[in-house]
Parts: sequence; C-alpha cells; structure tokens
Amino acid sequence: MINRMADGSAGDADYGEIGKVYTGFRNPDLRIAAAVERALGDAERVLNVGAGAGSYEPLGRVVTAVEPSASMRALRPAERPAVDATAEDLPFADRSFDAAMATFTVHQWPDLPKGLGEVRRVTTGPVVILTCDPERVREFWLHEYAPEVLDTEARRYPALGDLAAGLGGQVEMIPVPIPRDCVDGFNEAYYARPERLLDPAARQACSAWSFVDDGVTQRFETDLRRDLADGTWEARHGHLRHQPAYDGSLVLVVGR
Repeated sequence: MINRMADGSAGDADYGEIGKVYTGFRNPDLRIAAAVERALGDAERVLNVGAGAGSYEPLGRVVTAVEPSASMRALRPAERPAVDATAEDLPFADRSFDAAMATFTVHQWPDLPKGLGEVRRVTTGPVVILTCDPERVREFWLHEYAPEVLDTEARRYPALGDLAAGLGGQVEMIPVPIPRDCVDGFNEAYYARPERLLDPAARQACSAWSFVDDGVTQRFETDLRRDLADGTWEARHGHLRHQPAYDGSLVLVVGR
C-alpha cells in the first residue's frame, strides 16, 4: 500500500504546497511537447500517469489522466479531469491504452518497478517517459551555487537503466534540448536566465528545493547575486545567454 500525504501526493514532495505556484512557472513548452508527441506515434488512446495539471497532454487524442494529488487535480481544466490513483495501482484493464506517458513524475513513484509494470500492463504500444538523467544533473552551473539541490535531484531521479529494465522490450533514450526561452520552469530551463532562480516562487515550483533548508537557499541567493553583480557568473557562464538550446539532463525514455 502506498502512503499518501494529506492532499493525496504519493511521492516524497508535498504538491499541496508546490501546486500553489505550479501553473505560474511550470507551463508546457511547445518544443518539448513536440518531442513527446513524436514519441507517442499514432496512438489514439493515451494514458498520462502522474499527470499533474495536464502539461504535455496531446490534443486530438483520447487522454485518460491519473493524478494522486488533489491540489494538482484542482489545477486541471474542468473538461480534462484526472482519476485519483497512483502508478502502482492503476484501475484499468490490461491493454486498455495504445500508449502511455509520464512527464516529470517517475522520481515521485515510491515503487518504481511496480509502477512501470502497471503502466506496461495496461498499454499495448509505446510508453514515453520524460525525465532527467541523474548522471548528468550535476553538470548544470547551479551545482556551483546550490550543490545540495542538484545532489537531491540526482538521488531522486531513477537511473535510466532502471527505467529500461522496468519497461522491458526495446527502449530508446532520446536527449531533449532545452530551449533558451523554455516556459517550463524546471531548474535547467533557466540555464541562460540565472536571475529567474532568485525568485522564491520559481524555486518552489521545482520540488528539489523543498528538500533543502533555509541556510542553503540564503547562501545560494547571496552568492549568485554577488556573482551576477561583479561579473563572475558572466565570465564563467555568460556564453549560455546566447546559446539557443542547452543539452542537459532532460531525456525521453521510450519503451516499445
């Protein structure tokens, strides 16, 4: 049995709190959405597990969303409600869907092998997982300023090999470039806009920040403000401001 928080969140982060700012900062980026759509192929019936507020759900298809957090379900459009369930216990018959998707959620699944097995059980075609490669998370410049945050992310994201093993069959790893003006505000989305991470609400929308104490946050703000003011950040990373995309840890894991 999966233990759930007061609002139903099934993972280690409280989406009752994160949900308060989520739609202001975590919006689907059309270029990332296009990569998800391509991976789904021609599937008509799509299951979205850990669906949150509905980011990256493809239009023009029959989508069934699953989301355990009441706060996140409340953010969804009325015409696109979500089923209150967890990945580990999907209330659907075998082979109910042509494809399944899971975006920025597998690190929240308490029992990853069981969740992947359930998704595979109810799906006949591709399973598309948008996640981050924990082996690459620490390459981002934020690690210089808040290593505790990215160390937390690296611990929480499952290894790509574990995802492949849980899905079985043929699995493809597709790197996803992050656009410079990405509107989905995960940490790496601000690779060229460091000032944005000085906004507490922007950080709140990234769950890893909820696992570090105020001392880490205060040190991060102090050090980044100083380095932006005196040109240190610019000298080290200023080239990123003009880089149209960032090849970071973002990846699509596609199991067929």
